[in-house]
Amino acid sequence: MQTVPNSTPVIRLANIEKVYQTRTVETVALSQVNLTINRGEFVSVMGPSGCGKSTLLSLMGLLDEPSSGTIEIDGRPVTSYSDKELAGLRNHKIGFVFQSYHLINDLSVIDNVEMPLLYRAGIGGGERRKRALDALDKVGLSARTRHFPAQLSGGQRQRVAIARALAGAPEIILADEPTGNLDSVMGEEIMELLLGLNREQGTTLVMVTHDEQQALKTQRLVRFFDGRQVA
Repeated sequence: MQTVPNSTPVIRLANIEKVYQTRTVETVALSQVNLTINRGEFVSVMGPSGCGKSTLLSLMGLLDEPSSGTIEIDGRPVTSYSDKELAGLRNHKIGFVFQSYHLINDLSVIDNVEMPLLYRAGIGGGERRKRALDALDKVGLSARTRHFPAQLSGGQRQRVAIARALAGAPEIILADEPTGNLDSVMGEEIMELLLGLNREQGTTLVMVTHDEQQALKTQRLVRFFDGRQVA
């Protein structure tokens, strides 16, 4: 059964502008962006390279600030949150999955998945291990806990990256080209995993992708060109 978004906005961007400036150049990354992501929705974002897709995810994930406009999380403007509250949102509410995995090669699979939980107060070693094992079970890697990233295929490394995001039990997962470094078979496996998280757990997902076929499997497709939303 597919999850039906409940039409409650979890992320809202209103009149967003993002401009990067140097001494000689002004680059407009995003302009007049108005976008709402509802709870339980799976939204894909497409557009040519350099059109602002990754900047959009950085703003949604509270990793960057807009030059102007308003970002709301659960109906509350981000500017009203304290630095501590913003850190809590990033650490508890939002999970990130990147194209290049961002795994630590010197750490085992289980230690990579546990890593973000080290920064959460009140979670002891036993609870961290349990969460990491549960997350690895969800992505089908229970037998690989003691392996290292170099011993895994690209698809398996991306599964570890997804497990790392899941271990924190986020309501939202932001995925930047999660199948971009994978062949078509592995890419399909990762896409089915993300669809399953949305369908079975109600996880809200926003995915940047260049793959039209993958994008069409999501509930909504948003296109960007030169920093602007297009129909």
